[in-house]
Amino acid sequence: MDNTDKSKRRFLVAATSVAGGIGVAGAAVPFVASWLPSERALAAGGPVEVNISNLAPGALRIVAWRSKPVWILRRTKTMLEEIRADDSLCSDPNSDVPHQPAYARNEYRSIKPDIAVIIAICTHLGCSPNFEPAADKAQMGQKWHGGFLCPCHGSRFDLAGRVLRGSPAPTNLVIPPYAFAGADKIIIGKDSSST
Repeated sequence: MDNTDKSKRRFLVAATSVAGGIGVAGAAVPFVASWLPSERALAAGGPVEVNISNLAPGALRIVAWRSKPVWILRRTKTMLEEIRADDSLCSDPNSDVPHQPAYARNEYRSIKPDIAVIIAICTHLGCSPNFEPAADKAQMGQKWHGGFLCPCHGSRFDLAGRVLRGSPAPTNLVIPPYAFAGADKIIIGKDSSST
């Protein structure tokens, strides 16, 4: 006769199985976690939320998104009128070259007319233009209504990021995907048409 205690054997098999399962799970967690993007990678490529509640009319803020500088400009009523006045000076006044999301393909190249969100990289050779206000007519010329000047090769862009004729830059500045999260928050990197 067999004197084997089957209940003791079942307990040992179950305990060993549980301990083995815990070991496999313990080894799998760091392995699976290694597939997730790092904090640095998330910051470099993920959406960036910007609070613009304290951005005064006429003021410009620069933020980083995907390792690129992005301008956020709160345009005044005068600035909006000057954008219309620049139509005849622009190479692509209607933004026919698709350097902006469909929801920003309008005269201001933005969701809200007073808020511009523009990638601050010249489309000529990748330099970063400077903000030049309308008051700088002595240096920029009498037809200057304000905008952006690339110091490297002289490309000029209006307050909507449209390239002015005669500039080495071939196209308008790029408008990134973005969306508003309430009245005072912008999420750069989130497409407004998906909200």
